[in-house]
Amino acid sequence: MPKSPGHQQMPDHKVVEKHPKEKFRVKIGDKVIAESTDVIKVEEDGYPARYYFPRSAVKADLLSRTATTTECPFKGRARYYSLKLEDKSFDDATWTYEEPYDEHRDLKDRFAFYDDKIPEIKVEAVAA
Repeated sequence: MPKSPGHQQMPDHKVVEKHPKEKFRVKIGDKVIAESTDVIKVEEDGYPARYYFPRSAVKADLLSRTATTTECPFKGRARYYSLKLEDKSFDDATWTYEEPYDEHRDLKDRFAFYDDKIPEIKVEAVAA
């Protein structure tokens, strides 16, 4: 992927990736959706912190790809997935960057969750 137009046009806008040492978990009620010690925390100006989980750490059988996409000038095109648990469905609850810009290539094929927009989704650090 090429360089990010956002970083070129707005060099003061910060998008910082960190690798926390803790294990993180995504839950809806008692159901674990994702869990990993290989998480990337993204802190971006103007947005809540997001935790990106490796694809292999997410229960893919609960996901279904939607037609929704968005463009981030810093990270690239996000593709969205809905989560389905028994009788509940959460539309566009998670997203991934399949071809992120060079500055954020470590986010490739990782999933982040809307824990601020969907109250049932909890992203939390847990004891390893």
